[in-house]
Amino acid sequence: MAVQWVLVCHGLITLLVLVSFLCGQWPIFQGTFIERIHVFLTFGAYDYFLRFVGAVFGSKGTNAILSVEYFCCDRPNPILQIIYLAILGGTYYFVAKSSFGYIPGYYLSGVHRYTSLLAVGIGVLLFLLTSFSDPGTVKAENVSQYISAYPYDNIIYSEKECSTCKIPKPARSKHCSICDRCVARFDHHCGWMNNCIGERNTGYFMAFLLWHFLLCIYGAVTIGLILAGRLKELRVIHILTVYYGVENSFLSLAPHVVQWLLASYNTQILLMVFLAIVSLLLAGFFSYHAKLCLTNTTTNETFKWQEYVSWQGKINEAKASAAALKASINGMSTEGKPPESKWRAFFRKSPLEDVQVVKNNIYDKGFFHNLHEIIFPPSMRSSFLQSKSKLG
Repeated sequence: MAVQWVLVCHGLITLLVLVSFLCGQWPIFQGTFIERIHVFLTFGAYDYFLRFVGAVFGSKGTNAILSVEYFCCDRPNPILQIIYLAILGGTYYFVAKSSFGYIPGYYLSGVHRYTSLLAVGIGVLLFLLTSFSDPGTVKAENVSQYISAYPYDNIIYSEKECSTCKIPKPARSKHCSICDRCVARFDHHCGWMNNCIGERNTGYFMAFLLWHFLLCIYGAVTIGLILAGRLKELRVIHILTVYYGVENSFLSLAPHVVQWLLASYNTQILLMVFLAIVSLLLAGFFSYHAKLCLTNTTTNETFKWQEYVSWQGKINEAKASAAALKASINGMSTEGKPPESKWRAFFRKSPLEDVQVVKNNIYDKGFFHNLHEIIFPPSMRSSFLQSKSKLG
């Protein structure tokens, strides 16, 4: 029984660490212990490590660590790509080694041996397409076409020049400091892909997230059906009720069935829990980016809009406060006016409560247009290429 509890604790700790590391900065976890764990995992632990290295090895040791950090975090490198392939390949290997011996089974046919390999192959293909495709690099040769494709809104984007590339900066583009290039409709730089996510590969990126979510669900359900099939084939329920006298009800049988599964198929259960947890994380990540795509917004623009709304809110609050102060001064100087009821003054709405800032996203042109722009980016359309040839 001790082994089962160790497995349960291992699963819970793994879930806590994964959720804290990947989702701890989400607003829903703000002020909770999950946010604190996230801060420790992403900043605190590394800071303590740097201090330790500095105390033991001095400045040379610290500089060596910082040079490794520069290579891993500030320049393109394949480290996370290798880790992704190792996770995918290792997971598939353990699933095949521990579970393929039970296929075909009571609920599964032998075809799943081949469909699972095909599904993993498609996942790797989408990974390669996202990693090695051009995200929409803005160059002197195509900058005018991108400026025509994405007009300036004069709110969060206005005409300016990229200080690094020394070319006009199209709306919705950004110079990626890691890749050292301007990317059209820049969303973010993805370390797992070792590539930027931009105008030309957002569709591949979304397909990658959706497919891997479905792949994890497929793996978890398949292992679940294998375990259910083993219960049927070995007649575990029949043995528990007939030979051990356990009452034939869910509440009575469940603890015994779980104990038997943990003792006999702990590897499969760990894999199933791992795939279920990863599928939940992928579902959240895909949902977030799907919402951005369907409103024609990028991750980069989300932060820009937050800054704009905050800035405009402060300006409007200052204007409302000045207007309220002016009205108060005028009210004090007015003679012969009967005093206002204290109760009315108490319940009167403050001018600051009317302060609202409306986000005006001119790039959001409706569900179908936004989806069409993700699947068929402007730079891949014939009109874009024709305009390029005319200008050339």
